[in-house]
Amino acid sequence: MRNIANVLMLAVLVLFASCNSNKKAAASGDDIMSTPVGPSFNADSAYAFCAKQCDFGPRTMNSEAHDKCGEWIMAKFRQYGYSVTPQKATLNGYDGTPLKSTNIIASYRPELTERVLLCAHWDSRPWADNDPDSTNWHKPVMGANDGASGIAVMLEIARLLAADTTKLNVGVDFVCFDAEDWGIPRWSDATDNGDSWALGAQYWASNPHKAGYKARFGILLDMVGGQGSQFWREGMSMQYAPDVVKKVWAAAQVVGVGSYFVDQDGGYITDDHIPVNEKAKIPTIDIVAYYPDCAQSNFGPTWHTVSDTMENIDKSTLSAVGQTVIQVLYSEK
Repeated sequence: MRNIANVLMLAVLVLFASCNSNKKAAASGDDIMSTPVGPSFNADSAYAFCAKQCDFGPRTMNSEAHDKCGEWIMAKFRQYGYSVTPQKATLNGYDGTPLKSTNIIASYRPELTERVLLCAHWDSRPWADNDPDSTNWHKPVMGANDGASGIAVMLEIARLLAADTTKLNVGVDFVCFDAEDWGIPRWSDATDNGDSWALGAQYWASNPHKAGYKARFGILLDMVGGQGSQFWREGMSMQYAPDVVKKVWAAAQVVGVGSYFVDQDGGYITDDHIPVNEKAKIPTIDIVAYYPDCAQSNFGPTWHTVSDTMENIDKSTLSAVGQTVIQVLYSEK
């Protein structure tokens, strides 16, 4: 994940998005139930899911920690009764490294044709190239927030859906993207045009786990557990799926966490939602932390640093995002 800093690239992307024939989500903020619905999100459980991923160590591509964590994620979804599809592929990193990638797809009520996509990436950054100490730039990132937090929120939602006797009116596909964070590091001389990021999402968007796969809309969860996090309306999400943004921000107000979902426009970001919008044609937004006044990074002080650890994860942030997504899902007719 990275900011789209080049103004010309931004203009091209915005023009492309506005001219793209993506189907917009039929619903908007007006379709969110006016009172809280669905089960209560358990932040302690989500925190434990986040910590468990970190217990494996940095989940960098081609590592033992990565492979073991992937097996654990699949086992958790299966434990809750989900149909799980591992999508394996060997993808080429920016430097030519063959990356043994596994996208993990877990489906709730797979028999339903009307579906919602929830997604997050589960790999972690192999280089802490935004660390304030340059001696750390070649060290791996633990990825407690950048990676593990999004998966943790999805696992907790999956657990709650499985346990709830009130079944949703739509199916839900939880897609755990791999190989998101092998993007060109800042110390490399390679030109970063954005294609080196979100490799697993690029692959899935061109090769969905089911031929002709469609969803009403998608929500990407990225860095949703950091201390002091707020979520501004991400730029490409507003271009591709403004109705979905309205829906999610309205849901946050209903469940009482509107202070986390700021009613302002944030930056434009290269992330997993870009190929899902452009290739899979599913209107998808990015709930991603935005720190407008952070000198270290607009993604927050721990982004791509060795400090992205459990000590900087906030249960309240996990809860705010999780309860908002639950409100969205249970409002679907």
